[in-house]
Amino acid sequence: MEGSAMRKLPPLGALRVFEAAARRLSFKLAAEELNVSATAVSHQIRQLEELLEVKLFERETRQVRLTAAGKSLFPVLRDGLDRFEQAIADVRRQQAGKVARLTSTVAFVAKRLAPLAGSFREAYPDWTLRLDASHRTVDLEADADAAIRLGGGDYPGLVIEPLFADRFAPVCTPRLAPARATDLGHMTLIHYDWGTLRRHDARAPVWRHWLEQAGIANVDASAGLSFTDEIHAVQAAVAGQGIALLSLTLVAEELASGILVQPFELTLESDRYDLVYSPRMADRPATRLLRAWVLAQFGGGDCRSLP
Repeated sequence: MEGSAMRKLPPLGALRVFEAAARRLSFKLAAEELNVSATAVSHQIRQLEELLEVKLFERETRQVRLTAAGKSLFPVLRDGLDRFEQAIADVRRQQAGKVARLTSTVAFVAKRLAPLAGSFREAYPDWTLRLDASHRTVDLEADADAAIRLGGGDYPGLVIEPLFADRFAPVCTPRLAPARATDLGHMTLIHYDWGTLRRHDARAPVWRHWLEQAGIANVDASAGLSFTDEIHAVQAAVAGQGIALLSLTLVAEELASGILVQPFELTLESDRYDLVYSPRMADRPATRLLRAWVLAQFGGGDCRSLP
């Protein structure tokens, strides 16, 4: 195209209205999305049709459907607006500096990511690592570049790269280590309250399930100390308050240093940690950097081999 040529395009506002209406196949839903009235949407569509001299929608009772011309225009316009949105996001991010945003659970950030954050700085000195510790589901396009999630691996619409499976086992300070599993009946059991999240999950890593697999029937699986936060359960175990059934991922450092010991080999299989990100973010520098760093740190496949 010549540099001095003007683009012969309809008003951007009308195209945006058409894209929303075509995507929703509803003037009413498009109006709600754009925060305007359904009448305004209908008016904009009619003006666009007059300008293009072609009918874009078939109006039917309580619904609309695209004509052949509308079907031809919609995907091109949708993809163009998507690229427009991505370009604006890139510009905003560049203005904000080189920041890589990684989100995970509060416990995983505190116990696994925070101690390793310095290695990210060493590998990428021009970048800032921002760790978001949260139990909420974060928007992986607007609020973070990637996430490390604990679950069953079902994250529709996202790229999923398995990291490792977690396992749970009883841990305690060396002086409290029981010689036999039957000795647990004389010890304080420390619990993490899984709450409503996994209350009915037969695979939830709780003391009742561990004792059943160990063949121990004379221990009250509900007695002892209970915490709503995993970090507090770890701290109680380190303080010698009892024996805790904890994630081997979260206490890897304490086990390696000898602060805590694992007196029994029996473990409970739990959920998997995955690196996840939006396919639309896959080629962004921040996402590529986080992917390389996370896989280098946690790509071993087993929590027992974690750094």
